[in-house]
Formats: sequence, structure tokens, C-alpha cells
Amino acid sequence: MSLPVGVLISGGGSNLQALIDRKQTGVLDVTIQTVISNNSGVKGLERAVEHGIPTQVLPHQNYPDRQSYDRALVRALRDAGAQAVVLAGFMRLVGPELLAAFPGRVLNIHPALLPSFPGLHAQDQAAEYGVRLAGCTVHFVDEEVDHGPIIIQAAVPALPNEGAEALGSRILALEHRIFPQAVQWLAEGRLEVQGRHVVVRPGARPVATKDALPPCLIFPSLEEGF
Repeated sequence: MSLPVGVLISGGGSNLQALIDRKQTGVLDVTIQTVISNNSGVKGLERAVEHGIPTQVLPHQNYPDRQSYDRALVRALRDAGAQAVVLAGFMRLVGPELLAAFPGRVLNIHPALLPSFPGLHAQDQAAEYGVRLAGCTVHFVDEEVDHGPIIIQAAVPALPNEGAEALGSRILALEHRIFPQAVQWLAEGRLEVQGRHVVVRPGARPVATKDALPPCLIFPSLEEGF
């Protein structure tokens, strides 16, 4: 049975597009019930409309505090029939009310190898720090910023004198691979949280061939179609 999800965005929505693309190829077993943005007029909303996905705009400025905004998000998500929440470039913190409404079913994608470089401008932080490896992380969301148990990570070499923009573009390509994979594991009920560790239970789909991937390290391994 397809998992009904709500997707929260703030901008361009390229990770939303990655979910839509995998859904169209038949490997991602979710139904995107709604796409909600805290900003109007963004590309991510256009992507949703192009694919017939209902959209909503909930400007955070219209609410007196985060608790009120979270309540509005929960109402909108529940009214849409969502049973899980995917943060695909949502640049707002979510609080305990939303997390309690969807326990163990809120996922986020972050463009760094957590716990390094949480928060905003992670690619800039990594480039300025001079790391040798950079990457991205999909994790369960908790009440701390970019802190919840890690589901999957992908790493790429950070090239000498490479700026944040070039590094970020290579990281983004891997975000588009690991994010749909993690959402699919959630949809299949294969994720088990044990303290800070996430166990991915075995599934029927074979592991993807490494020839289909750019030079990178991804763990757990992607499965065929992701």
C-alpha cells in the first residue's frame, strides 16, 4: 500500500522533483498528498502543480510563534491525509507538536555529513573548513537542529580550492539519490530506530550497481532504481 506523505519545502524543490521522478518510474511507493511551502512563488510549488499535486502556502510570518505555526502545519497535513512528513529543503524548525503528530515519520535531508556542519549554509561551512570529504545525510527529525538518528549518508571528495557552489552541486546530485531511497525504506516499514542507530531491514530489491554511480561512498547501499 502506498504511503501518503506531505512534503514541506521553502524554495526550488529539486529534492521534491527527485521524489516525483522516482514515483513516476515506479520504484517509490508513496503518494504525495500535498506540498506545503512557507514561501509563496517558489519553484517547488510550480513543480508540484505541473504534476497535479495539491499545494498550500503557509507563510510563517502570519503566525505569532513556532507553536502556532506547527499547529497549522499539522492541520494542513492531516486534512490532506498525510501519514508521514518529508522535509525537502524546508528552512524552518519543526517543533514537538508536529513530531508528536507523526511519531517516527518525519524525515529531513541535510547537505552535510552530520553531525558536522548542522544548520544553514552547510556547503559553505564545509568548503571554508577545508574538509577532504563532504556529503549529505537523511535523518529522522527530532527537536534539535539536524540531530535525529541517521538513516543514510553519501560522501564525495572535496576538491582542493573548490568553492561552495561547485561542491554543493555535486552534493545535490547525491541528495537526489539517497533521499528517495530513505523515503522508500520508510514506506516499506523497514527502518528500525535503536537509540541513535537506524537499522535498515532487508528487502527484496537488489543493490544498485556501482557503475551507475559517480565517485562517492554511500551507506547503506542504494537499491536498484535509486
